[in-house]
Amino acid sequence: MRSVTPQFETKIASTAEDIQAGQSLRYRVFVQELGATGDMVDHTLRREVDRFDAHADHLLLFDRARHADDQVVGVYRLMDRAAAQAAGQFYTETEYDLSPLLQTERPLLELGRSCIHPEYRSGAALMVLWQALAQEVTQRGAEILFGTASFHGTDLASLGPALSLLARDHSAPANLRPRARSYQSMHITETIDRLGAMKTIPSLIKAYLRLGGGVGDGAFLDHSFNTTDVCLILDTHQMSDRQRAIYGGRP
Repeated sequence: MRSVTPQFETKIASTAEDIQAGQSLRYRVFVQELGATGDMVDHTLRREVDRFDAHADHLLLFDRARHADDQVVGVYRLMDRAAAQAAGQFYTETEYDLSPLLQTERPLLELGRSCIHPEYRSGAALMVLWQALAQEVTQRGAEILFGTASFHGTDLASLGPALSLLARDHSAPANLRPRARSYQSMHITETIDRLGAMKTIPSLIKAYLRLGGGVGDGAFLDHSFNTTDVCLILDTHQMSDRQRAIYGGRP
């Protein structure tokens, strides 16, 4: 049977139904696949929900070739300073002290709750999402992008090589480096097989690294989501021409 070439389309959610479709994908990935839980998870309607959703923008990815309905195959949640003020804080502030970022007074954009449908994790879908995100960043005038990204599980010993590599080679600049509130050092092992460690790093984190992003100080164990989180920071003013070409989807 001939495979169908995806026909991707992105948009910012404009209705309650749009947001719920994104929450349904989040439920599939975070709850069913990764074992997450939470006070606002709706197991009846199969939606992963939290208190920040009502204040954020939701960037959605669709494949019109395979899903004529409005099934979402990728999602990103976006929050700027105004959204964070309405919500009381950025989501990332529940895990990291964002003082270094907040004190810059530069335009910030938090990227969160990112996930891709299992059938679309070959890379093309994430690239399309990043291209749409680049347009949003330009339109909003955002300069610093940040958020948390996750490793599955909370066993620091097994994640040691990857976390140690990130801390050693990819720390964000000191003046932009948030510190984990419930601090877990990422310097776990001194002997690092770089190639082997890179293979265990999730694709989303590697995407940030390719664009010149770095990590904050320390990991955060999120037991409710069964993940080990790192804070990612990307200063768009520090991107090279090559990185900007990747970011904007140009060859």
